Parts: sequence; C-alpha cells; structure tokens
Amino acid sequence: MACVLEAPLRMSVLSEVTASSRHYVDRLFDLDPQKVLQGVIDMKNAVIGNNKQKANLIVLGAVPSLKVSTKKEFSCWRSSGIVNWKGVMNGGNWLLYLLQQETSSTELRTECAVVLGSLAMGTENNVKSLLDCHIIPALLQGLLSPDLKFIEACLRCLRTIFISPVTPEDLLYTGPDHQTILFNHGAVQNIAHLLVSTSYKVRMQALKCFSVLAFENPQVSMTLVNVSVDGELLPQIFVKMLQRDKPIEMQLTSAKCLTSMCRAGAIRTDDSCIVLKTLPCLVRMCSKERLLEERVEGAETLAYLIETDVELQRIASITDHLIVMLADYFKYPSSVSAITDIKRLDHDLKHAHELRQAAFKLYASLGANDEDIRKKIIETENMMDRIVNGLSESSIKVRLAAVRCLHSLSRSVQQLRTSFQDHAVWKPLMKVLQNAPNEILIVASSTLCNLLLEFSPSKEPILESGAIELLCSLTQSENLALRVNGIWALMNMAFQAEQKIKSDILRGLSTEQLFQLLSDSDVNVLMKTLGLLRNLLSTRPHIDHIMSTHGKQIMQAVTLILEGEHNIEVKEQTLCILANIADGTTAKELIMTNDDILQKIKYYMSHSNAKLQLAAMFCISNLIWNEEEGSQERQDKLRDMGIVDILHKLSQSSDPNLCDKAKTALQQYLA
Repeated sequence: MACVLEAPLRMSVLSEVTASSRHYVDRLFDLDPQKVLQGVIDMKNAVIGNNKQKANLIVLGAVPSLKVSTKKEFSCWRSSGIVNWKGVMNGGNWLLYLLQQETSSTELRTECAVVLGSLAMGTENNVKSLLDCHIIPALLQGLLSPDLKFIEACLRCLRTIFISPVTPEDLLYTGPDHQTILFNHGAVQNIAHLLVSTSYKVRMQALKCFSVLAFENPQVSMTLVNVSVDGELLPQIFVKMLQRDKPIEMQLTSAKCLTSMCRAGAIRTDDSCIVLKTLPCLVRMCSKERLLEERVEGAETLAYLIETDVELQRIASITDHLIVMLADYFKYPSSVSAITDIKRLDHDLKHAHELRQAAFKLYASLGANDEDIRKKIIETENMMDRIVNGLSESSIKVRLAAVRCLHSLSRSVQQLRTSFQDHAVWKPLMKVLQNAPNEILIVASSTLCNLLLEFSPSKEPILESGAIELLCSLTQSENLALRVNGIWALMNMAFQAEQKIKSDILRGLSTEQLFQLLSDSDVNVLMKTLGLLRNLLSTRPHIDHIMSTHGKQIMQAVTLILEGEHNIEVKEQTLCILANIADGTTAKELIMTNDDILQKIKYYMSHSNAKLQLAAMFCISNLIWNEEEGSQERQDKLRDMGIVDILHKLSQSSDPNLCDKAKTALQQYLA
C-alpha cells in the first residue's frame, strides 16, 4: 500500500527538542506491548506539571501527521524505508492511534487518554495541536467502552479541552438545544441524588450541572422545582447550600440554580427563597471581601435575577449599600505604586474588564424601571464619566454592558434633561453607532430613540450630526431589531419637528423604502412606520406640504393597509393618519376625491370594534368641520353616501365616546 507524507520534516525545530523527550516518543513505536505501556506511563510521569516537557513532546508532533487508519497501513508505511517514521508520526497522533485500537489493552488506552489530558493542560498551543489531530472524535468514541476507568480518563481529557478558550463548542454539540437532549435522556433524575453525596466534589459537579441545565430553560426549571431527594425538594436543598457556612463556590452555584428557576417562572419572584435567601447571597458576593472572580459572577447573576422584576430591583438597591459597593468595581487595577506584588497586578489587570462589565450590567438591571434608583446610580462617584469611558473601551463586552447601562438610565426624563446633557453623552453614542457589531448597534440605537424624544436637549445636536442618514440606513438592515429601532428613532425625531426635518426624513427614506417598511412582515416595524407617518402629517402647513409632494404614494399605502389582513391596532393607526390628512387645508381633497377611501371610512364607522369606529369618526369630523372652506360641499357629498344616517345610529351608542363624537359631528350639519 502506498503511503504519502503530508509535509517535510522540520529538522530545525526537531533539533531543539531534548534527547530525553525523543526517548519518550521513540518508545511508543516499540513492537513489545508491555514496553509501549511502560513508555506511556513514563511519559505521563514526565509531563505532569512540566509545561516545558509537554511543549517538547508537542514539538515532536509539530509535523502534520500521516493519517494512519489500520495497523496494516502503518506496517506498510513503516517498512517502506522512505523516511524516519519515528519523526513523522507525532507523539499526539500515535497516542491517539493507540487509544483507538481495539487490539490495545484497556490499561494502555486509559494511560494514553491520561497523557493526552495532561498535554491539554499545558498551553493553548498544545490544545490547538491536539484539535488538529482530531482528538475529539477519538475521545467521544472512547465513551462507548465498557471500562469505567477508560471512560473517566476520556471524560477528563474532554473536559480539559473544552474549558480551553481555543476550543469551538460546536466540535461537541451540533444541535440547538443541548439542555433538552440531556433532559430527555434522564439527566435530572440521574444527577439529583448526587446532591446529597458525601463527597463535596461530587455535590459541586452535580450542582454545576443543574445550573447549566436550568439556565434559560423553563422545561428543565419546572421539572427541578418538583424533584425531591431523600424527601426534600431540590429548591430546599439549594437554599441550604446558600448558607454562609458553606463554601463560596457552593453558595454562588446554588444561587445561580435558584436564579434560573425564578427567571423561568418555576419559582415566584416574591418567594422567600428568592427575596430572603438568593438575592442577599448574591449581594454578599459583590462585597470587597470576596475574590474578584466571585464578585464578577455574583454581580452578573444578580443582574440576571432582577432584570425584569421591579420589586427585586428595589430590594437589591437598598441591600448592603449595593449601588455604592459597585462603584469599587471600577477601581481595578489599583495604582501601580500601591501594588508591590506583580502577580497581584497581573491578576487585577486580568479581571478589570470583567469587573467593569459586571458592574455596568448590574447597574442596568437596577435602573431599568425606578426613577429614584436611576438618580442614585447617576449620583454615584463619577458614574457618567465611567459610562462615557466604557463606550470607547477596547473590550466589546465592556462596551456592550456600558451601552446597556446607558440605555437603562436614558429611560429617565429628568436625567435626559440634566446629566445626559451635562456630559454630552450623545457624542460617544453616535461614535459607537458608526462602526459596531449588531449586538452593540441594537442597544445603542435603542438608547438613541430615547435621546431623540421631544423633551431631550440632545435631540438638536444629534440631528446636526447626521443622524437622519444613519437611521435611514438602519431601516434597511436585515436585522429586525435594527429596523425597528431605526424607524422608531425617526418616529421620535419627527414628533413636533420643523418642516425641514420632516422633509429630510422623507428624502432620506425614499418612497420605495417607505413602502418596503409598510409591507414588512413584522408588526412592530409596520406600527412604528405608521407612527412616523402620523408624526410627519401633523400641523396643517406640514400636512399640506407633504401631501402635495408625496400624497399619491401615501394614499396608496393607506389603501393597501386598510384592505390587508392586519390587526386592529394597525388599522386604527392607519385611520388616524387619514384623520390627520383630513385636517389639512388642501390635503383633505385627496380624501374627498377618492371614493374608494371614503367607502372604507364609511365601512369602519359601522365596524364591530369601537376603536376603529372612533378613528373613522375623527376622519369624518375633520372633513365636515363648518369653519373651513368647502365644508358645505363635503357635507353634502358625505350625506349622499349615507354618513349622516350612520351618525344618527352612533349617537344612540352605549359607548360614551362614540355617542359624544357622533353628536358633535351631527351638530356640524345643523349649524
């Protein structure tokens, strides 16, 4: 059988490897199985805790490997004499070969898995080299073995590889719902009893497994809440693990389990195990006494727990001075002069980004709803400066968390008028919007929507900075959230705006894009586009000007929506646009000369839904108002259509709003 070498030997590299390292690899190729086993055991002892030795063995395997699938193929290649096969067949690949061979003893296969796991504990380059050797499929195949020691060695190696940041998760998982797969295979029932094991390590691994299984998974969470072990429900077991006398790792992981179950609706937010146990535990984890990594995990879990619940946000904000406590997260790394230990400086630097990210996340959750909490957050030491700095951080995760925090605080009318203006927050926000990944763009554009509200002092400078072009481009995004935010921001921008701004918006969008948005499959995009049109068509001079230039297209769009299969809210908004057009001086003629539109208004006056009836009546009232020129002709035409008869019927309606509006309209005919 012909054998092909994938790449030439790199002798310059191999020459740097120590003779002892060569010796370990050479012994793997001995024909005596016992010598091979002893060679693997010696290799295991040599690499434990010795990264240099691991690197040497990896270098010996740096040459791209010969793909060997059978012993016969290997023997053929070995006997060919073309090249020194010991150098070509790298240590990692030969260990994998031995691990996969059914002819290898179970003891040898187990020792190979142990050595591979040890090599994986070295540098990230080691892991990359092992991945290049296709180690994952080999180890997964090993899990089918009947030998428990071999299975355990394969699992340990897999775990080491997958906790490395260089390992893509999709190498192990191919389906979208891995939690459900584990759940359906009885993971909950099989793991639950391990929570009461006498071994702390076993209890912790079971607890960690549940924290992962329950995260954002209602099905698993609803099941966990009813599972009992030795007569005790799992939530009660988790609460016991939260107690202060338990190891911090156990407290944190138990809190994560209860948090996931609460967010999934399996435990009420006002349950004592959440309010009196989980929340205080997580706040404790944010204190200075805890390790930096514990403070990060505590803050992020607490942010998730309280994210959607107003009462939990209020309770957290007054627990152990949390808002002030979080300010300390921004003080890392400490000044160099204060640090004599270089290891501590390195540790602080490593966690500084994570601390800022966690603090921003928790501040965002705390300030999501309550105005008083937002005020306390903004009044915290240098808070606005920290957010502004966070928007330009090198770390995408910190930038995203900072934007989320800013978005949360931007819901405050008072802060939009004061702190946001004092710190010119709109400037760095606009910069973020120029070039950022979608996940940041979505939150940043949501924040911009708030800064463009009518009462925000930031609105004018944002307009002057070219926001219309940016927002119009967002409406063309394939990302739904960006389309919604783009049109939403334009809607806010158009509210009570000058005619020039409205014209610029229409010009920037173009008629084609406007129709595209009005035919969008997402109702949120459609509603915000209708809201934009309604804001554009406000005040008579603006209505008349816009309808004189875009009237034909707008009337066509209105007709399409009223004829389409849309919900009540969409049609109500569309009728309100018609009512605005009917309020124009010259624009109303576009309705009066369009019999199709008039018939639709008449139809909705008799609709079963009171909201649509009322919106249609606003159209009629604006068309027949006595004080306006041509009112008599319009009244006569509408009378001939039977509108007056409908008004008489509606004046007897049990709905007070309909009744009053109909009577007011009839008075225009009597005046």
